[in-house]
Amino acid sequence: MQFYNVKSVEETLAIIKQHVAPINATVTLPLPEARGHVLAEDIIAPEDVPGFDRSTVDGYAVKAQDTYGSSESTPQFLEVVGEIEMGEEVTQRLQGGQAMAIPTGGMLPPGSDSVIMVEYCENMDGLLNTYRQVAPMENVIQKGEDIRQGDKLLAKGTRLRAQELGALASLGITEVTVYRPIRVGYLSSGDEIVPFQTKRLQVGQVRDINQLTIAALVEEWGGEVILGGIVPDEYETFKWTAQRLFEQVDFLVLSGGSSVGAKDYTTEVIQSLGDPGVLVHGVSIKPGKPTIFSMAGNKPVLGLPGHPASAMLIFLLFGQTAMGRLQGETEHNIPRRIEARITQNIASSPGRSDYIRVRLVEREGEWWAEPVLGKSGLISTLVASDGVVEIASVKEGVRQGEWVPVLLLR
Repeated sequence: MQFYNVKSVEETLAIIKQHVAPINATVTLPLPEARGHVLAEDIIAPEDVPGFDRSTVDGYAVKAQDTYGSSESTPQFLEVVGEIEMGEEVTQRLQGGQAMAIPTGGMLPPGSDSVIMVEYCENMDGLLNTYRQVAPMENVIQKGEDIRQGDKLLAKGTRLRAQELGALASLGITEVTVYRPIRVGYLSSGDEIVPFQTKRLQVGQVRDINQLTIAALVEEWGGEVILGGIVPDEYETFKWTAQRLFEQVDFLVLSGGSSVGAKDYTTEVIQSLGDPGVLVHGVSIKPGKPTIFSMAGNKPVLGLPGHPASAMLIFLLFGQTAMGRLQGETEHNIPRRIEARITQNIASSPGRSDYIRVRLVEREGEWWAEPVLGKSGLISTLVASDGVVEIASVKEGVRQGEWVPVLLLR
């Protein structure tokens, strides 16, 4: 079978986004277990954060106007009328000409509107000398300045990272409703593939690396993995195993056998799973051209190349996109990117997206991408890489020193 329906990277991503819809089943999880999951509802702030005006420095709570004109040579003088303790409510109102000692995070007393840092004043037996003036609300976080009651804190479709969990915890939210984790089935094929636990290889055998790398990425992105094992290059066995696994999962991933060899049955097996069938067979990308994307009913199926480096890159690009859509994620950037300067000229073929493995080196405050040379199927070059430089299909290459997008692998 020859490649057909070859698409660009951009076209393939658009096809995935067009055809893959969210799974609407939800679960309610305790907040500590929700990291990596996607919100199934908007979060409206039930209270203000902080719940009171608080100091951002150690110093003295004052009325700003009482410090106007202060300098080293002509300080203003304020009466120190108390000391605020952490965690206590302050009810004593500050009058004009008065100050109260306050720690970082302490509650401002009523009547005060700013804090002068301890470095710019001096307490001399209850008389505070101020050596610089402060503006209203200087060194103060106001009530509700961080999060305001009634505002939408997080939108439905937001993936929960550490910072989102922290914001939810600040509001006293202890559980959230999220889309249930999607189930991703993974199946390797090939007469030469053996379990990675195999101690002694026979001539021509290859350990199944992709099972580990793809499963690790799925779990990192909040999914659950169901492993289908390894099937030989025999059509009926391959088809039966794939069908059984397909019935258990939301997204099926097959590795190996997506090329054009006489015993590569992946395309036929994928097509047999259901309509509309194969939508992409071949992507104009290097490495990773023998990539298949299909829809069987409402379930996506992705056929990966067998080479570990190619399989991982393709899954980063297209597998993560499909997972994000299934999980209901609204803002899905794939994968995390940075900008770096390339250390040497790299030629590229127009009409094909090239992905060059690189290590990142910092030079004078800038990131530089240094190509990791070697054939695309080498595992060692992937281990030595921090990311891959993306050379778009419209370009004929990049020049030394040019800024380039780097897709991070770490």
